[in-house]
Amino acid sequence: QVQLVESGGGLVQAGGSLRLSCAASGSIGSINAMSWHRQPPGKQRELVAIITSDNNTNYAGSVKDRFTISRDNTKNTLYLQMNSLKPEDTAVYYCFGALATMGGSLRGAWGQGTQVTVSS
Repeated sequence: QVQLVESGGGLVQAGGSLRLSCAASGSIGSINAMSWHRQPPGKQRELVAIITSDNNTNYAGSVKDRFTISRDNTKNTLYLQMNSLKPEDTAVYYCFGALATMGGSLRGAWGQGTQVTVSS
């Protein structure tokens, strides 16, 4: 079994910062890539940022220069540092991992989500 658990969400005023974490656990052989996604109220889930196994990163245009994705391979943990937050960033944030289990099976895993609310 593989599990991803997000944490760090909360309420913040516009212009503030939050740091989200996503801890992966279970029968993990390797993680090829991890990503952050978000789902604003009444909208579909969208990609925010992605980081590969060799630490290449890509960001949605709406968050570039404000958000930073990173990973700590020794802890199997993904991070999203969010600065200069805007009300439009309000959403449930999810982490996703593309990984191989110890048995060699390729699979994707989603976290349960953490709420981020930015007030004006």
